Amino acid sequence: MTGVVVAGGGPGGMVLAYLLGRAGVPVTLLEAQPDFDRDFRGDSLHPYTLELLDTLGLAEDLLRLPHHPARSFRFHTPRGTITAADYRGLDSRFPYVALMPQVRFLNFLAAQAKTLPSCRILMAAKVIGLLRDGEQVTGVRYRDDHGEHDLPATLVIGADGRFSRLRRLADLPVESLGASSDLLWFRLPRHPEDPPEADVDLYFGRDHYVALLGGVADWQVGYTLPKGGYPAAKKAGVTPIQDFVRTHVPWLSDRIQTLTDFDQITLLSLEIARAPRWHRPGVLLLGDAAHVISPVGGNGILMAVQDAVETANQLIPKLRTGRLTESDLAAVQQAREPAITEVQADQARVERRVATARDTGKTLAPPPFLRLLTALPWIRTRTARRNAYGPQPPILDTTLLTHPAPAPARTPKD
Repeated sequence: MTGVVVAGGGPGGMVLAYLLGRAGVPVTLLEAQPDFDRDFRGDSLHPYTLELLDTLGLAEDLLRLPHHPARSFRFHTPRGTITAADYRGLDSRFPYVALMPQVRFLNFLAAQAKTLPSCRILMAAKVIGLLRDGEQVTGVRYRDDHGEHDLPATLVIGADGRFSRLRRLADLPVESLGASSDLLWFRLPRHPEDPPEADVDLYFGRDHYVALLGGVADWQVGYTLPKGGYPAAKKAGVTPIQDFVRTHVPWLSDRIQTLTDFDQITLLSLEIARAPRWHRPGVLLLGDAAHVISPVGGNGILMAVQDAVETANQLIPKLRTGRLTESDLAAVQQAREPAITEVQADQARVERRVATARDTGKTLAPPPFLRLLTALPWIRTRTARRNAYGPQPPILDTTLLTHPAPAPARTPKD
């Protein structure tokens, strides 16, 4: 019997599969798609995640891949620029957020996981049902190019994202906590003369703001809309978006004309939601399957990775002894839920502020007192630390790992 089945190859599922494999626990990860290449997924690897990978002996090789180190988080308002967080003050080997396409990160982790004898990764393998013995889930049924298959398991992990099929199969619905905005995402070319300090920036105007994420070769740009505003925006075309960018991000004016059609735009419907219960006998949800995090702020990957670490810490000893119970799954939720509740409460508070500003015709901007607070360097560092690690970050119990860390690769010669 396979020890664990992980449904979903996002960051949380992939990190958990790797940790289980390093601990010698048999694990099969099922990813519904044939590859990891989906556009406009989260690209932010926080210092916590980089430090975890360093502990596992993986950070050095990962960071040889192209990425952009974001060292600050700034708000641009009609009254000037506010540096809300400065990662350079962190006491960390990685005083930045590494912006790396998620496909690159997941391909790297998958390659590492495949080297572990007890870890299997199956692509284009879609979970279509749960195997049960009464109330106890005992595995999954999945479909691939060769037909349908039953895969028994001691534990099934649902890590298949905000639209989780496994969550629906296990009847563990989420409750919405409120989101007032949607995002239109598109890319613009990056030029050598672009502002070097532009890393993760928000540009505020009336009714809208633009989120900017730096990359190696381009910028990801998110243009906010009122919730449900996509049909009206599409009817209006790209001209209002171009005008907003020219006005509020003038240094992008020389390339905004490359956005010519809505076919270049992806709608990202923002959501903040949480399942009251993350588990049933034999099933545990983690990451966005359990708690949908808004992409604004870039916390989704961090929260999913921390879910994976907490799950590994608590369940590896139980899986080894074969004495896993639902109370053990409940303990994972109990440990992680306070941090998730705190992060989502912050996000819901921002969403309410944005909705109020829209309703009253005010500029969507942070409160005035923030400028006074962030004038203090230690406040900027404290904010960066909170964003870098999140509330109550779990620490991996490395004594659970039975396979040694991979030997560091040699630095390539120029």
